[in-house]
Amino acid sequence: MLNYIWLGLVLCAVLIGGWNGQLKEVTDKCLEMANTAVVGIAFTLIGVMALWLGVMRLAERAGLVALLARALRPLMCRIFPEVPADHPAMGSMLMNIAANMLGLGNAATPLGLRAMKDLETLNPRPGTATNAMCTFLAINTSGIQLIPVTAIAILAANKSTNPTSIVGTSIICTTCACISGVLMAKFLSKLPMFRLAAVNTVAQASAAETTKPVEEKIVVKEAATLQPMKWWGNVIVVAFLLFFFLLFLRLVLPQTFGLPLSPDDAKQSLFVRIVGAVSLLSIPFLLSLFPLYAALRRVKVYEEFVDGAKEGFDVAIRIIPYLVAMLVAVGMFRAAGGIDLISRLLSPMLSAIGFPTDLLPMVLVRPLSGSGSLGFFTELVKNFGPDSLIAKTAGTIYGSTETTFYVLAVYFGSVAVKRTRHAVLAGLTADAVSVMVAVIVCKIVFR
Repeated sequence: MLNYIWLGLVLCAVLIGGWNGQLKEVTDKCLEMANTAVVGIAFTLIGVMALWLGVMRLAERAGLVALLARALRPLMCRIFPEVPADHPAMGSMLMNIAANMLGLGNAATPLGLRAMKDLETLNPRPGTATNAMCTFLAINTSGIQLIPVTAIAILAANKSTNPTSIVGTSIICTTCACISGVLMAKFLSKLPMFRLAAVNTVAQASAAETTKPVEEKIVVKEAATLQPMKWWGNVIVVAFLLFFFLLFLRLVLPQTFGLPLSPDDAKQSLFVRIVGAVSLLSIPFLLSLFPLYAALRRVKVYEEFVDGAKEGFDVAIRIIPYLVAMLVAVGMFRAAGGIDLISRLLSPMLSAIGFPTDLLPMVLVRPLSGSGSLGFFTELVKNFGPDSLIAKTAGTIYGSTETTFYVLAVYFGSVAVKRTRHAVLAGLTADAVSVMVAVIVCKIVFR
């Protein structure tokens, strides 16, 4: 699927750019996006990747990932029946989904890449996406999160009277998108054109042994054979959790501690303050809890962290070709005026069914470019006003969708998967459902 999309974007960019007299812009954007993919994205990921993969190693060695996977085993086993219930991939996927829900993008991407690596250890067909990978990508491209922080910030910066009003609509849209993406991934995996051919048992066992790193076996074994924590260790963990609970209450209900409620906080609902407090405390909590818990279980925290962090550089380098290919094609197509052309062609049809045509450029760019869609969203807010129906709908769409092609390029690139099967269609289905639900819900809520 990506083969045809990539080729179509490049050819259309050259043809449209030549017709519009914009070949120079197409060429300049091609070189610019190639540089952005390497210097602006891949290299900047190295530090963040090293940090979170090191922390994840500690969580695995201490048995926390396995504990998390066991807690939600019934739900995860239904969504990912191909993944063993006690496999490290279950915990990695859960942590990635939780980080996405809280809007922790810097943590979500490394955790997602780690989950893809764990899923690859179960893949008997290297280079081809498994059903579990496609389903996991469908969840990620649905952009599920509780608070659309960026969209709220844009509305607030433009003096919206209630910038957090899109929280409820975004949750509805992102939930519908996630469900539809997962259901579509399950449906498409059963179609003959996407169905995987059977692999004989001997070949599958041989491939699994070849592709599975030795350290993965050690992770599972070590986590399963750790000695029980001493009583005083449990006391320390409980005290640590109590400390963060008090910090949480202090942020959500400052009046309880004799502190004044800021004017900005007073305008927000209790739910928004709760989610905001969780988002603020999540990263410090995880960065301190995992090393503490691992140390109490006699894991050599510094050595294990460094070993895990070493993977960050390798992953960042591995995704460069995939990022360059996708970002260059997308940049060329936009520079040639392809988005404007599609908008003009689709506008009459969408107007006939009641779709606001002013949203169309942002909707078309959103799966391709995060910065591009943010620019369109900001322009809509300025032109129509931050409290207009168009601005609220655009904010809901921006907060409940994801840059689908970027996510696919990064995640599949990290495990060298070239045959993506039905992942693109499942991701675009989630985007389309989110947009349709956003238009309907926002008309009901904000009109």
